[in-house]
Amino acid sequence: MKLTDNVLRSFRVAKVFRENSDKINCFDFSSNGETVISSSDDDSIVLYDCQEGKPKRTLYSKKYGVDLIRYTHAANTVVYSSNKVDDTIRYLSLHDNKYIRYFPGHSKRVVALSMSPVDDTFITGSLDKTIRLWDLRSPNCQGLMHLQGKPVCSFDPEGLIFAAGVNSEIVTLYDLRSFDKGPFATFKMMHDRTCEWTGLKFSNDGKLILVSTNGGTLRLLDAFKGVVLHSFMGYNNNKGVMLEASFTPDSQFIMIGSEDGKIHVWNAESGMKVAVLDGKHTGPVTCLQFNPKFMTFASGCSNMAFWLPTIDD
Repeated sequence: MKLTDNVLRSFRVAKVFRENSDKINCFDFSSNGETVISSSDDDSIVLYDCQEGKPKRTLYSKKYGVDLIRYTHAANTVVYSSNKVDDTIRYLSLHDNKYIRYFPGHSKRVVALSMSPVDDTFITGSLDKTIRLWDLRSPNCQGLMHLQGKPVCSFDPEGLIFAAGVNSEIVTLYDLRSFDKGPFATFKMMHDRTCEWTGLKFSNDGKLILVSTNGGTLRLLDAFKGVVLHSFMGYNNNKGVMLEASFTPDSQFIMIGSEDGKIHVWNAESGMKVAVLDGKHTGPVTCLQFNPKFMTFASGCSNMAFWLPTIDD
């Protein structure tokens, strides 16, 4: 089944889970699409089975809190940042609920965490104005970049380069093998003083970069030239909420939630809005991702919703 405008318009909420007492701050699908794991401001980690459409288990990180949770490549392990006590990254085995390793180093809150799509490398960006490069096998930071402002960062789909967005106005691209030489490309953008950048994602084909903000604008860049292809607006975000924006797996569409619980979808090529979906979310849709393998997506406020298409175009 192929994603088209009509198929996207036909998506409806198939199931809603009320496992959390506070907002879901992050979730991540496994690469095979069979499970999704969420982290929440209520300090819980919930694992859902996407095929059976039900929660499988709940773990807690009461002391340190949990945010920016990501699957690693090994089955049943995740890394996540802390939002209480300290700013250490934690590497957790879900199998026996034990920490495998800690990654200390950041001195302020971690605001970006991206796992390499190909190996055990991951990168983190923090309010301490640094980006750190890590390897799951070592607690020591493998690389450190000092920046001029708050960073957001992400790996490209090949795991060869990573992008950093700094101070909500510059996107820099680094080659992973020689990042210490500095960026090989720098794109300066118009600084929009009304909002801050909150996230950066590559499309699966590696050609596009999506910059999300805590305002009412999303920007789509050409990953090679750095030019802004489209600015997407018309969704509610007046209170400066961090709303996650995502590509569909085919890189053809862009989605974001909104403060009023609705989900807005645009065509990446034309820039035209193709759908506004109402999931009856009770609060802002802080998390939104498409399943990498199955025709379903998930959205989260303090509830988690699984969506399915109602037509096959």
